[in-house]
Amino acid sequence: MAETEGSPFGGCLEKLKSYVRTRKGTILTAEILLSFIILICYAASMYGGYSAVAICEMVFAIIFFVVFMMELDKQFLVVNWLWSDLIRAVIGAALYLITSLICVIGGSGDGARIAGGVFGLVAGILFAYDSYTIFLDIKSGRQHTAAPTDDTV
Repeated sequence: MAETEGSPFGGCLEKLKSYVRTRKGTILTAEILLSFIILICYAASMYGGYSAVAICEMVFAIIFFVVFMMELDKQFLVVNWLWSDLIRAVIGAALYLITSLICVIGGSGDGARIAGGVFGLVAGILFAYDSYTIFLDIKSGRQHTAAPTDDTV
């Protein structure tokens, strides 16, 4: 612990290690890594245009990873971070599933495109799972308590 106190990045590194161990941190880390692998596959294929989806989703996943890791969502209350994350994950799942099916079905003769499509299908399922877990978090946060029935104000 003494060597991390002298380092300017010691606190940030500890936050990173502890956040990656959480469920949300693990999911976001897997999304970032899968998007990077898909980006490499699409960049190596003959049709590099599909890499735009991987780039956008990787950048958005990194942004939300940093926001949640540094607990900036508790400081910037102007943005509803759970709903923003849900919209990001739903759009990511839809885009990955659509582009991956296109790449797998029409990618004959282009192994990198097919590999990117297969990894994209896995990423689409991961983004859909992330959407489901975020939806459960939003749903559990909406637990309403019964209104008091006494007449005192």
